[in-house]
Amino acid sequence: MDGFDARSGLVILAATNRPEILDPALLRAGRFDRQVLVDRPDKKGRVEILRVHLRKTKLASDVDPEKVAALTPGFTGADLANLANEATLLATRRGGDAVTMADFTNAVERMVAGLEKRNRLLNPKEREIVAYHEMGHALVAVSLPGTDTVHKVSIIPRGVGALGYTIQLPTEDRFLMTREELENKMAVLLGGRAAELTVFGHLSTGAADDLRRVTDIARAMVTRYGMSDRLGSVAYDRDPRSFMTGPELPSPQREPDYSPETAATIDNEVRGIVQTAMDRALSLLREKRDVLERSARKLLEKETLDDKDLAELIGPRAGPPIRVAAE
Repeated sequence: MDGFDARSGLVILAATNRPEILDPALLRAGRFDRQVLVDRPDKKGRVEILRVHLRKTKLASDVDPEKVAALTPGFTGADLANLANEATLLATRRGGDAVTMADFTNAVERMVAGLEKRNRLLNPKEREIVAYHEMGHALVAVSLPGTDTVHKVSIIPRGVGALGYTIQLPTEDRFLMTREELENKMAVLLGGRAAELTVFGHLSTGAADDLRRVTDIARAMVTRYGMSDRLGSVAYDRDPRSFMTGPELPSPQREPDYSPETAATIDNEVRGIVQTAMDRALSLLREKRDVLERSARKLLEKETLDDKDLAELIGPRAGPPIRVAAE
């Protein structure tokens, strides 16, 4: 970086998606001292990006970039380009002369949950467990305020290892979450495991990914967000990655800068938060056992339930979403 003539009009640009691992010497004054964040686009940005990618696509009358953008919070520009291409392919496969809103919805599902694997046959007992597991997620999500809207529930295997799926789509861009929203999110994730325990009296391996995600949320609450009464408003984890938006990349191993006693307290607090969420899910599903049974039987019959089916079986969502008031 040394030896350049400042009057030559030379501008040096660099880009990275791992700013946390850069050598601080690169960022000091006189080097890369001006940093520009290129974040994921907001809804307005997604609309404009979609207009570019759909410019040469024949669209049906029901397609509105505003509606498509509303289905895709958190999507990057590359994701939106892939979405437009996937929707066009779906329309071509079904022999349509234009891309419909249903094609975009199906394309979002394929990107979020993976490809359907109808040739992956489950035995009747596994199929029943998966049905109750997925309906457990959906029923808890509908019953708690501040959770993302349940778009679809299915027991058709998708992707590499998913035997069923519950798709929740955010209704708006979010940039922060309250403790109550995080607790509700954990209860929804544990709803499948709670449904298995409620109905069958035992647990299966189907909740492995749910447990990992719940543990990540609970540990972040304790070590990063100061949401533990016992540990107070102290950050014990300085890893800048976020479990909600950041990529799941391995972080460098380092020794903790707190005592073994604090580490044990952190573990106990994380375990307590997760158990409280599990107890909430169990209590809710036991209270609504008849709805769970009826919905799971319908899911076994139809294999896929959309938001309209769920509204008929479960009823309307609980209360308005939780929001933070700004003064």
